Amino acid sequence: QVQLVESGGGLVQAGGSLRLSCAASGGTFSSYTMGWFRRAPGKEREFVGAISRSADSTYYRDSVKGRFTISRDNAKNTVYLQMNSLKPEDTAVYSCGANRRGNLYWRANEYDYWGQGTQVTVSS
Repeated sequence: QVQLVESGGGLVQAGGSLRLSCAASGGTFSSYTMGWFRRAPGKEREFVGAISRSADSTYYRDSVKGRFTISRDNAKNTVYLQMNSLKPEDTAVYSCGANRRGNLYWRANEYDYWGQGTQVTVSS
């Protein structure tokens, strides 16, 4: 059983930056592909990005490419989401997930464990 806890959300003005963290415990962190998803009010949860087990591959949805960066520190059992040039449309609850199989990383139902989420609000 893996527990995931996100932190780092908050209120920021458009153009600003935030760094989200997702700390894992209770499992072998390095054996999971890690993903970030978000859900805005009234919308479906959507894929934001993912990082492979050894961090040699990262994947992003088109709307965040060039602005968001995913990284991980397997020694600290933590995955990060650096968000720059934030826009009001980035406002959402951001959650991290752990994917044991490592494939189909853009599909939320492929993830085995989830954190509770952290709110990100971008004001215009």
